[in-house]
Amino acid sequence: MLGQARLPAGGGLMTERPFRAPHHTISNAALIGGGSQPRPGEVSLAHHGVLFLDEMLEFSRHVLEVLRQPLEEGRVAIARAARTAIFPARFMLVGAMNPCPCGFAGDPSRECRCAPLPMARYRDRLSGPLRDRLDLTVEVPALPIDTLSAGAGGESSADVRARVVAARARQTARYAGDGVFTNAELTPPLMAKYCATDPSAMRVLRAAMTRLSLSARGYDRVRKVARTIADLEGDEGVGGDHIAEALQFRAT
Repeated sequence: MLGQARLPAGGGLMTERPFRAPHHTISNAALIGGGSQPRPGEVSLAHHGVLFLDEMLEFSRHVLEVLRQPLEEGRVAIARAARTAIFPARFMLVGAMNPCPCGFAGDPSRECRCAPLPMARYRDRLSGPLRDRLDLTVEVPALPIDTLSAGAGGESSADVRARVVAARARQTARYAGDGVFTNAELTPPLMAKYCATDPSAMRVLRAAMTRLSLSARGYDRVRKVARTIADLEGDEGVGGDHIAEALQFRAT
């Protein structure tokens, strides 16, 4: 389980991956780092862990935009007159948000009360370039009371964890000697080597590039997600089904 970063008594290696959940009123300097004597921000404190932004669209657009560099490069560079400080910032970004200010857009049982202009302004806080850096976008509808009261069901967390651990083990073995550990870290040359797709997968991907107007960044991210889906299923190659599933998670 992810939790707050802990250090052994007397210092040493971290024993748990960090989990950081800043409030939506945070400043861009507190999120990214800064100060006259540069100090790391939340993105660096979440290095090799999770940065969770609850009510993501309540964060100001300017604050969200500073996430673009660390999401792309895995580090933060803070320039000052005397020097430039570089802090590591390779984290998993998880954001939760409502579909509109009132929260009822798309709800079959409750009417949305938001006017078109405020709704557009609300959604525009998440810019296109930042959306393009998000690998997975999942809509979670409200659950009916019967489902909530039915108790446990479906795949257990233990089973999911076992599949994830097995997929990570496959990636560790595959990339031994390449200087990376996970699919998310793949460079274009490594993607050409490890994310090669069969003809059916390429047909699906070409059609999606046109229909969804995928950017070059989106193209690469779809391939990485498809490679991960294949690993979770224990498949060595990346097929059309893996590409199609990965495309379902792209924001439109």
